[in-house]
Amino acid sequence: MYLATHKSAIKRHKQSLARRSRNASYRTMAKTAIKELRLTIANKDAQGAQTSLSKTVSTLQKIQSKGVIHKNNASRRISRLTREVHKLSVLSSAGDKAAPPDAPEQDLPVSQS
Repeated sequence: MYLATHKSAIKRHKQSLARRSRNASYRTMAKTAIKELRLTIANKDAQGAQTSLSKTVSTLQKIQSKGVIHKNNASRRISRLTREVHKLSVLSSAGDKAAPPDAPEQDLPVSQS
């Protein structure tokens, strides 16, 4: 444990402990939102995933604005989660329509060199 010896160091230590505690709760809030979204995606609920995504994006942007995580970290997480939700919504909308039969693969000409 760090033992501060002068007034300003003691104050900075108190501030860092308060910040650490606050940041921990923000991180937990973000992790919970991400877990809920991933659970919704795993249950293949496209509509629920859209609403959960907006909540999660809002949470990630909020903690990014407070400096808890870096803006690139937030952007990366949002991008990956959005991709997963989009993939789910495309699959579910394709499942609603009649699936076309698979097209036969075409043989590509082999170049002879």
